[in-house]
Amino acid sequence: MIKRRKTRTVTVGNIKIGSRFPVSIQSMTNTYTRQTEKTIAQIRALTNAGCEIVRLAVKNIEDARAIRKIKRKVNVPLVADIHFDYLLSLEAIKSGIDKIRINPGNISKPEELKTIIKAAKDKKIPIRIGLNSGSLPKSKKNKPQSNILLEVALKYIKLFERENFRDIIISLKSSSVYETVNAYRKLAVLCNYPFHLGLTAAGTHDSGIVKSSISIGSLLLDGIGDTIRVSLTGDPKEEVLAAKRILGAVGLRRFAPDVISCPTCGRCGVNLVKIVNDFQKALDAKCKKEDVHPLTVAIMGCEVNGPGEAKEADIGIAFGKNRGVLFKKGKIIKKVSLKTAVKELIKNL
Repeated sequence: MIKRRKTRTVTVGNIKIGSRFPVSIQSMTNTYTRQTEKTIAQIRALTNAGCEIVRLAVKNIEDARAIRKIKRKVNVPLVADIHFDYLLSLEAIKSGIDKIRINPGNISKPEELKTIIKAAKDKKIPIRIGLNSGSLPKSKKNKPQSNILLEVALKYIKLFERENFRDIIISLKSSSVYETVNAYRKLAVLCNYPFHLGLTAAGTHDSGIVKSSISIGSLLLDGIGDTIRVSLTGDPKEEVLAAKRILGAVGLRRFAPDVISCPTCGRCGVNLVKIVNDFQKALDAKCKKEDVHPLTVAIMGCEVNGPGEAKEADIGIAFGKNRGVLFKKGKIIKKVSLKTAVKELIKNL
């Protein structure tokens, strides 16, 4: 079991963020927020995929004012992503946003920050201090990114605390896996605020998932992290699916059965790739229609990687030549043909 780092609890809409609550999943729309119908449609698609908090880009006053209409049409906490112009924070708060994200790299004047803090305090909404390696102070560029992220974060935390504002969530994102993980680990022992995990500009689907899984997964296994976003260049729904898989892989949350299958080799007497793909499609269809208990399902290609090696699985099939055996908790239940194997497995979930 992972021992979570103890944090304060921060409320975003109807979601509680902190060590006493499940690690939540976030994503961000890629529409112009002021195009409300498109934005609403994408928010709904994200929530249908399992997203629990959605962030919106607020680039101008029209975006900020559009939040009011969007809020009436969706049922998920919304975060306003603010850069450069602190006044947009104030307008977003007036429009009913559930949380503000500000970037210390481009909103740094103490008086502007104090104005944002007062408005957030009055409406009882939290603020994410969202550091990004791409907008760090140029005067510090000769230092390691993790050290700069830490220094800037601590400076901002002190300012917020002087204003008696502690509904804070912190993120320390770099495009470097190493620097990101280092920054979070260093800050984790210096404060008890919840952390939003992510890797900025992680890249396209495949490489972005690899880098995000390493960075986010490493921190989650350390017990660090309370809400996550997997940033990918592509469809935001893929970010949600990747986040669910990461949380499932580290054992913090399970959204569907976990399928384990062996690599193919010369011992395998069946087309295991096709069988596993057919099963995954059938499982996805079943999960869309009904709740499926998050079991561990094993599909093994030979007697070596059969019930003995997959004995911890709840249920599975091990194949020999042209047939297989259905097993539960390592015990063989019945023989199955290649033709009926996938159906038998689905039926017994």
